[in-house]
Amino acid sequence: PVFAGMNGSATENFSCVIYNVSLMNCTWQAGRNAPEDTQYFLYWQYSRYDDAMECELYIKDENGRNTGCRFQNVTIQTAVDAYFLVNGSSNESLIQFYDEYIKLYEIEILTPPLNVTVNCIRDSSGCIITWQQPLTSHRKKMKCFEYEIRIQNK
Repeated sequence: PVFAGMNGSATENFSCVIYNVSLMNCTWQAGRNAPEDTQYFLYWQYSRYDDAMECELYIKDENGRNTGCRFQNVTIQTAVDAYFLVNGSSNESLIQFYDEYIKLYEIEILTPPLNVTVNCIRDSSGCIITWQQPLTSHRKKMKCFEYEIRIQNK
């Protein structure tokens, strides 16, 4: 495809992460060849059937250029790819856009498991360890979780 705009003006190193159940941060860097007055704007949509939403809280660098966005109340509705688009504007030249499809569940950092308990019986060499699945922004089946337990003798 042919993209309008100066080569190297689109954003670079775009990435997003979901954390604390419902918060999402997306960050990027200005294109190597982007004019100094370039400003970037992030839009995203859950699926092709939803309306695109512009970032409500931009993260700015020391020059006032948008280099990221914070989202609140993010929920992972389905396993479909969410669509992200970063447009740029400049008075000097046309700016190429950057877009990417991301599966939101793949970028979620899960909280630790809840209510971890350990019950050891004195006369036995065994212990019972129990926990509840971590909080998540979508409903995962229990069988989707894998846990690793590290036991250190003290």
